Formats: sequence, structure tokens, C-alpha cells
Amino acid sequence: MVMGPVPVTVTTVSTKTVPVEVRAIGNVEALATVSVKALVEGTIEQADFREGQDVKKGDLLFNLDERPFRATLAQLEANLARDQAELKNAQSQAERTEKLFQDGIVSRDQYDTFRTSADALAAAVRADQAAIDRARIDLEYCTIRSPIDGRTGSLLFHPGNIVKSNDTVLVVINQMDPIYVSFSVPEIHLSEIKARMGAVLPVAVTIPGEENFSSEGKLSFIDNSVDMKTGTIRLKATLRNQAKKLWPGQFVNATLRLSTQQNAVVIPTQAVQTGQSGFYVYVVKSDMTTELRPVLPGNEIAGLTVIQKGLQPGETVVTDGQLRLYPGAKVEAK
Repeated sequence: MVMGPVPVTVTTVSTKTVPVEVRAIGNVEALATVSVKALVEGTIEQADFREGQDVKKGDLLFNLDERPFRATLAQLEANLARDQAELKNAQSQAERTEKLFQDGIVSRDQYDTFRTSADALAAAVRADQAAIDRARIDLEYCTIRSPIDGRTGSLLFHPGNIVKSNDTVLVVINQMDPIYVSFSVPEIHLSEIKARMGAVLPVAVTIPGEENFSSEGKLSFIDNSVDMKTGTIRLKATLRNQAKKLWPGQFVNATLRLSTQQNAVVIPTQAVQTGQSGFYVYVVKSDMTTELRPVLPGNEIAGLTVIQKGLQPGETVVTDGQLRLYPGAKVEAK
């Protein structure tokens, strides 16, 4: 029984200017993460935000009970007033004693005693003022504000809880816009990346499963060492994230564009097949028979695969119907 030609879909090998890209799985990181702590010990009176709320730098987060700190401040101000009054009296006595000493009425020891007492009270007044300044700072610490723009996490302590100084994390804030995408590429690309550090290297980011989302940023960080275990170098891209589509900890696809390749040989990706010996395509010859041709594929861009070796522009390759083909098979182009 004579078999007829195998119907196949074909296309012509062409050339195109394509971007030279490196693709990797990336991980979204917050541009800045702040663990908000209390700087004084006290009782939380009020939390002025909701969990998961966007906050601006300077927005009020917590109020601690100010009453103990106001009482301490009032006591220190009273101590200052007392010591200032005593200092004024001691200085007057020292001035009078100095005149009596110059007139020879009192001894040097008596004059030195009054002078030393005045100096000691002056030092006490300075210490009182320093204590008041510190008490005012502690009072200000009872009002806890956001140090950055970002989004709040879970509220870890609620009103009524007692918190310790610089010990308890009250809430964690992540800066979401702009945002980092961290990814690693093989070290063979390091020399080219370093050579292009002076230029802006674009990084395109997509989210698996969300075909309509795509965002582009720029390479902003190259790690200072290669990971010896994996042979990769860690990079970071900075992207705007106004719509909050990118979330810290999320996995994304990152594509680093290094340059463009002129006159690259390209074919549809579905034309490239995989066998025991590697990659191959079916080339349709002038007599409408097929040849199995090994190829060396490169990058894949928008449904096209760059062929680094094995094909020439103008040749015809099969893009659909390869399952029924074998070397020398007669085909009919649909």
C-alpha cells in the first residue's frame, strides 16, 4: 500500500533583531522593612491603624499612657526650680564673700567654701536640665509614628498590653512602592552584566498565572560575590508597584535584557523537537521530502526560538504534523 504525502504546516526560516535576555525565577522583596518597637516601657492606650493598612511616614500608629512620664517631668521641673533658687542664693553669697575676702575680713577657706557651693549648685542645675530634656524625649516616645511609607502587617500587641523599651515588636511595616525583585543568573553572564553596568538594564517581571500583568523596572543591585554552591550571582531590580500587584515573598518570572542581536535566525518555537540526541527540526527540501536536522536553540522570545546553529534563512521547516514524519518522508504543505 502506497502512503500519500503527509499533510504538514510549514514556515520559512527568517532573520530578526531580537533581544538578548536572561530569564530566571525571582522573589519579591520589600524595599524596606521596619519592625516598630517602643522606646520606652509603658501601657498601650490606643492603636491608630488597621492591620494591612497603607500608612505614610509620620502617621500615628500607637499611643502609650503618658501619665507616668508627665508626672516624672513635673517632678524634674520642680527639682530644677529648687536648685535654680539655691544657686541664685549661693552665687549672691559667693559674690559678697569675695568682696569681704578682698577686704581681708574673711579667710580664703571661707571664700572657697562659698564659691565651691555655688559651682556645685550650678552643676546640679545643668544635670536637672539634662534630666528634663531626657524626660521630654521619653514623653515624645509615648507617641509612636510610622518611620516609612508602607503597609502594616499584623497587630502584635493590642491596647492594654504593657510593652518594654526596645524589646517588643508592635507591628512590621513593609515599603511596597517601589519594590525589589531578587533573582539569580548563571555566573557566565556576569562579565556582560558588569560591562553594561553604566547603562540602564531593563528587567521585565511577570506573575505566573496572570497573563495580563507585566511590569518593567531596572537592574539596581549586583551582589559582591558569586554563590560557590550554585554558580550564580544574585541581582535585584527596582520596580514601581502602585497597583500593589507585587507582594513581598511572591515568586515571579524575571527577564533581564542585556542587549539586542541583529539578524538572528528564528523559527516558531513549536518547530523545535526534542529527541534522544538533542534538539532537531524537520526541514522540507525542494522535492517535498523531509530531512531531520539537529539544531542548537537559543533564547525564546514571543513564540519564536533563536537558532544558533543548524539552519539558514530561507529554508523551510515543519511547524505542525511532526508526529507522522521520518527522514525522507514525503509531505504536502497545508
